[in-house]
Amino acid sequence: MSDHVTLEGPSRPPISGGPAKQAVVFLHGYSADGNDLIGLAPYFSESLPDAAFYSPHAPEPGEVGYGRQWFTLQGYDPEMMRRDPARTAGAFAVMYEGAKRSATSLNNYLDSILNDLKLPPERLALIGFSQGTMMALHVGLRRVPTIGGIVGYSGALLGSDHLKEDVQATPPLILVHGSADDVIPVTALSHMQQALDSQDITYTAHIVPNHGHGIEQMGATLGRTFLQQSLLTQTPSDHN
Repeated sequence: MSDHVTLEGPSRPPISGGPAKQAVVFLHGYSADGNDLIGLAPYFSESLPDAAFYSPHAPEPGEVGYGRQWFTLQGYDPEMMRRDPARTAGAFAVMYEGAKRSATSLNNYLDSILNDLKLPPERLALIGFSQGTMMALHVGLRRVPTIGGIVGYSGALLGSDHLKEDVQATPPLILVHGSADDVIPVTALSHMQQALDSQDITYTAHIVPNHGHGIEQMGATLGRTFLQQSLLTQTPSDHN
């Protein structure tokens, strides 16, 4: 069971050479692993020189025969989502249950980072891509005390009908999606916006014109600027 898996993966210390003052955790997409996103650490470090970066491998072996996954994607059909987003509800319900199982492992991992670095929760941020964005939103909106921010690339929101009873926190949030995404259609962004708006959850959303499923320069810049603002302007809590 994924809820008993201890996560591990590559990490990078602050480029300043001093103790970490922030922690940023990358959450990779389906059939990838932690090595996929840790390469972004140098770019984000330019604005966050005192941040330590982590990129854990998801808890489950990839069902496609390689990589790792946070949960199954069986039943998910991007073409159907483009044609009729409402019909993806069944697949999203299965993914929601999978995210709930993996959330235990991820929360334990985040707890260990904060404990090791002796940082308050508002100094922690999540950067998700694709399935990793689904996990970042699932955990970040339910995790208390509230973390410092969430950056979600090319993702979707699972369990939107559970938000009212599930949401425990509303950290700063930015969503970035390519208009030409053929893996998770940009209609997923509209779905997220409707669900977040229904619960008065504040967020910023950007559509990258003519971009597919991935993180390109505009999105990376938006994410880096967002984290610089959200992590460096937080007032330390009594958790320190």
